[in-house]
Amino acid sequence: PGQVVGIDPRVMSFEQVGQWQKELALKKIKMKFLEENLIDLLWEDQPEMPLDPIIVWEDKYAGESVESKLQRIRQKMNETGCQTHVLTTLDAIAWTFNIRSRDVDFNPVVIAYAIITQEEAELFVHKKKVTRKVKKHLKGLAKIRHYDDFKKRLLKLAKRKTRVWLDGATVNYWVGMLLQKRCELFLSPSPVTAFKAIKNETELAGMRACHIRDGMAMVKFLKWLEEAVPKGGVTEMNAAKKLENFRAEQSLYQGPSFETISAYNEHGAIVHYTSSPETDVELKTEGIYLIDSGGQYLDGTTDITRTVALGEPDEEQKDRFTRILKGHIDLALTSFPVGTQGIQLDTLARKPLWEIGQNYGHGTGHGVGAFLSVHEGPQGISYYRGIGVALEPGMVCSNEPGFYKAGEYGMRVENLVVVTKDEEKSNDDWQFLKFETITYCPIDLNLVDTQLLSKEEIDYLNAYHKKVYEVLAPYLKKEERNWLAQKTQPIVF
Repeated sequence: PGQVVGIDPRVMSFEQVGQWQKELALKKIKMKFLEENLIDLLWEDQPEMPLDPIIVWEDKYAGESVESKLQRIRQKMNETGCQTHVLTTLDAIAWTFNIRSRDVDFNPVVIAYAIITQEEAELFVHKKKVTRKVKKHLKGLAKIRHYDDFKKRLLKLAKRKTRVWLDGATVNYWVGMLLQKRCELFLSPSPVTAFKAIKNETELAGMRACHIRDGMAMVKFLKWLEEAVPKGGVTEMNAAKKLENFRAEQSLYQGPSFETISAYNEHGAIVHYTSSPETDVELKTEGIYLIDSGGQYLDGTTDITRTVALGEPDEEQKDRFTRILKGHIDLALTSFPVGTQGIQLDTLARKPLWEIGQNYGHGTGHGVGAFLSVHEGPQGISYYRGIGVALEPGMVCSNEPGFYKAGEYGMRVENLVVVTKDEEKSNDDWQFLKFETITYCPIDLNLVDTQLLSKEEIDYLNAYHKKVYEVLAPYLKKEERNWLAQKTQPIVF
């Protein structure tokens, strides 16, 4: 009792502060909101605000105009009786205004705020980032204000008795604190979160197209890896760089979608491992190599994991890999009724591991943006993410079961899937959905114990590999085609 906890309201969400207030009050501890962040006062060489120009994400990629998006947001505001919606999440702002930039590593977003009312929209960004093209793009749809004017505008808004929609889980407490004196706050997830998750036909076409180019880069990389490792000198870090170079050769490539996890042997057991000069190791012709990577393309975002046996895998390794592959296939093959949540499907991918008393500590799938964040909500295929959110047609998710043996190796198989209608199973009583896999890249059959696979699973794997070859072969050189043909040979049941 009597203690005081200092908090910078700009770096904690409205919901989080509310929770802390309750918990601290129980211990009679007070909370003090700081005008200035104490670390900022000491931090002398802070990076400047990024000034890369904003780019317009054209309708040929977005598939929906800013006007239409604002109309849909206003419709939802109307339904909830809100006159104003304050948007602070960067991917939501990028989606709403069809703009992108390079302000956050791996995420093509713009550092900005937005305020949307029934009459107008305002975008608060650093003016130096705004090009003529952006002004033209937003003319008559949104007023472009300077980033630093956001506080002034909030204070003006705070003088009015109005109902304001805030997403309590993502908006910082400072925004809510300024508004709550007179405004009525409606705390609920932003309508943009759900809109953004359901991709339109144009976005889906882009996601499918960029996965073909990404698959080409992956095939070139895996072929190179197989040939280069025996010669020596390949390390986790230079392998990751090589893959990035192969991606950079593809059209519309904008950069990686997250920091590549290039992990050899025991490093693979660290789920979010990042190789550094201190940890970098050479890949040898033995053991297990895991590479989890992705690309940002103007027409979409990719995320793929492949596990490669660099030598002869032992029985345990083949057993564990085959079990995660079974889980991956069983999830890919499932049909489910409309209204099903990801948490209900998560167990399908885990069951083969559960049968031997094993599991993995991460979710099976996360949502993925369209040339946006590689991790996107509200949906997930997980025991902790996306609970209460039904999977809907147009959502893109990952399918990535894994197995990790601490100190020895890690393995994961990850493809992206689109939720689509299952015409075959739908009937008058029940509408059914299924997954369409959009990632094209061979799976290492050296790690597969075919005795553990059912006929249905083998049929799926053969059909998947056949499609990988058919889709990618026309774009590959002869020696790459030959390599791919060898890697996609059907398994005989």
